Amino acid sequence: MRTYDLAPFYRSTVGFDRFFSLLDQAASDGSPGYPPYNIERTGENAYRISVAVSGFSQGELSIVAKENTLTIKGEKSANENGQDKSEVLYRGIAARAFERAFQLADFVQVKNASLENGLLHVDLVREIPEAKKPRSIPISNGSQTPRVVDSSAVAA
Repeated sequence: MRTYDLAPFYRSTVGFDRFFSLLDQAASDGSPGYPPYNIERTGENAYRISVAVSGFSQGELSIVAKENTLTIKGEKSANENGQDKSEVLYRGIAARAFERAFQLADFVQVKNASLENGLLHVDLVREIPEAKKPRSIPISNGSQTPRVVDSSAVAA
């Protein structure tokens, strides 16, 4: 596998740390494949992450959004069947603990999370503040000249 040394960029740039960290994560092949997930675009500024969490109850899952990172964790309780005398002879359904992290773009917020049919759905919306949205600038014609106030006339 190819590896890239981004150290020269760290030395000569300011404010791009997060970008280079994302490149490092994308280049590494250490991301586990469990649990599987989908990322869908459900609207112009709406997204949905669906994670397959079959066998996990609502209390065994946690979702944390901190800064620009969304972390989904799942941890099975010790007594999953509620019976002390049961013994699992074969485990074909994965029930191992997991932690899956997603890097969110600026202004993306978690709006809703739901668990249905073994899928955890996390709805995201990108809400750009008014100050950051593009705005139209009116163009005046040449007949209107700007008024200049003479500072010497004001002082008199």
